[in-house]
Formats: sequence, structure tokens, C-alpha cells
Amino acid sequence: MTTNENELKKRLEELQKQLGKKQMFEGSVSTIRYLVQQHYSSASPSLQQLFYSVISRVATILKTRYTSPGFWNAGLTLFQEAEQLVSNASERKHLQGCITQAQEHLGEVGNLSEELRPSHNRRGYLFEGHLTVDPEPPQPDWLLQSNLLTATALLGGESSGGEAGSVNTLEGAANLIEELVNRLDDIVPEILDNDAAVPRAPPASKQVVAKLPVTTVTEEVLSKLGKDAVCSICQENLVANDKMQELPCKHTFHPPCLKPWLDVHNSCPICRHELQTDDHAYESWKEREKEAEEERKGAANAIRGGEYMYV
Repeated sequence: MTTNENELKKRLEELQKQLGKKQMFEGSVSTIRYLVQQHYSSASPSLQQLFYSVISRVATILKTRYTSPGFWNAGLTLFQEAEQLVSNASERKHLQGCITQAQEHLGEVGNLSEELRPSHNRRGYLFEGHLTVDPEPPQPDWLLQSNLLTATALLGGESSGGEAGSVNTLEGAANLIEELVNRLDDIVPEILDNDAAVPRAPPASKQVVAKLPVTTVTEEVLSKLGKDAVCSICQENLVANDKMQELPCKHTFHPPCLKPWLDVHNSCPICRHELQTDDHAYESWKEREKEAEEERKGAANAIRGGEYMYV
């Protein structure tokens, strides 16, 4: 390997480490893509293999960590570029699978965004005999602040012994104060703790991990999986007599590869199926979230697409 290739090898290894840092992921992928364009075709076989290994690492990190469309777009462009350059059939097939998965992920995100986007055609209108159920848009902050000053002045006037105002005026001012208190997190951001924030997922339960079944790869299993079957974590091809640990979702990995992952995470590296943890607070939060999701689904089934509530 020449001096230039040694430098390029070090650069690729540095970029591979940076892929694990969220704030550096997109820039690292763009740099890898540039290096692929400039050097892959003329690189030695060992350097081309390193390029492929780094690109496979990009795919693994996207599947196991990130959902941002920007990250997946960067990965998709890299996969498409590399797929045009590689000559190895199994590598090309793997990259085509990465391209398909990225396109499917971006398609799902796009469809979700389309569903969440307000539609004037679906919106209900207020007219005689009908009441729209569209949510009322929140008041802008400047109006809330103005209302706060008005309400404070009204309440101050009532308590100062001046000319008595109407009960309705006093009640209106009190309602304004209550609304402002309820929206304090929006008016004064980051002052109050956000109790609804998603907690950081703890590692999987050590007892659960210890009970995960271990199987041996046989020639029969290999024939069903295909000769290009790999461990999704280390990206090494499976061979007969390999030991594989199986998660409840039926995805399997080399035990030495899976253990470091489950020491930090509680989910499958591929499908994100969660395992039980030893953190009681986190498990309680998951139960609450599950109940809340059921309630949200029930509400969504009750009122869909701007239907009307008759009055």
C-alpha cells in the first residue's frame, strides 16, 4: 500500500469513528462519498474493501440509530454512488438492499408528513346546524403577554377597592390568568422541567440477555439464508458452525457482537424491538406511554378527517 493509500486509510478510519457522533454523521457521510468518487476506482483491492466496510457501517448506523430524513438522504446518495462502482456481486447486492431500505424509509417519512399536513379539503366549516371539530390554533405569544397585562390590571382594579367591576369581567380575567399559567412552558421556554420528555433508554436486563438462546449455524441454515448472509453488526459473512444469539424478534447476531450493543441499548440493532430492562422507572414510563397511545388511537378512531359534531 502506497503512502497516499496509507493516508487515505487513516482518513477513512477517522471518518468511521465520527459516524457514531450525531452532530458529525452527515458531514462524515458526505466526505466518504467524495473520497469514494475520487479514489475508489484506482484504489488497491484492500483499500476498496475498506471503503466497502465503512459504507456498510453507515448502513448499520442508520438502521440502528437514526431516523432523520437528512441522514437517510445522505446515506442513500452514498449507497447509490458506491453501487455504481463496486465490481463484487455480493457487495453490489448488499448495497442495492441498502438503497431499497433507504428509499422505503424516506417514503414512509414522506407519507407520514403528508398525513400530518393540514388539508383545507378535510377541514370542517362552521355553519348552521354543524360545529367544526378542528382544533383552535393557539394564540400567539405576544397576544398572551398582552392578555396577561390586561388581566393583571383588571384583577388589580378589583382588589384596590375602586369601583366594582362586573362578575363577568373578573371571571374573564381569572380565566386569562389560568390559561397563561397552563401555557407557561410555551411563553417562557426552558424554565420549567419538561416531565414528559422521553427518558434515555437504559441497557437491556442482564437476566434477559443471559437467557437469550444461542444456536449454531448449519449448512442447511446457510443454504436457506444464502451465501451472502452476514451478521448485521460486524458485517462478516456467516459460516457453518458459527454461534448466533437470537433476540425475541428472531434476528440473530454473533454473541461477541451483540453483548456490547445490549450493554448500552435495550433494543434489536435491526428492528428496534425492545427488551425488558432493569430500570423500574423506565418500564413504568413505557406502560404509561402504551396506555396513552391506546387512548390516542381511540380518539383518532372516534373523529377522523375533520368529521362534524352535530349540535
